[in-house]
Amino acid sequence: MAEEKKLLTTWDTEATHHETCEKIRQALRDVRDPELGMDVIQLGLIRNVTIENEHVMIVMILTTPYCPYAPMMMESARKKTEEATGLPTEITYGTEIWNQTMIEEGSGFDWGIF
Repeated sequence: MAEEKKLLTTWDTEATHHETCEKIRQALRDVRDPELGMDVIQLGLIRNVTIENEHVMIVMILTTPYCPYAPMMMESARKKTEEATGLPTEITYGTEIWNQTMIEEGSGFDWGIF
């Protein structure tokens, strides 16, 4: 049986749209950072999800501010969310600076430098 991973980030709509958030979370596990080989959920890049007026809004950050894969990853996250929910989705770039503590607990990722 798969071990449940502890989430480090709770999204605003988790309490009101739990099932939809789970669909989004599972869909976003298909969006991988090609350099690191981990998905955006494992990396903790999805900082918040809100659902208002049948519209999904996601705040996403990147591991580096000048990530060459940023447009591809953000568009892929938008499409995957729309496919999973059937709702129009908007991705905005968050202001938080990513660090290794944002990695999902139990992901088993180790760069060997921390």
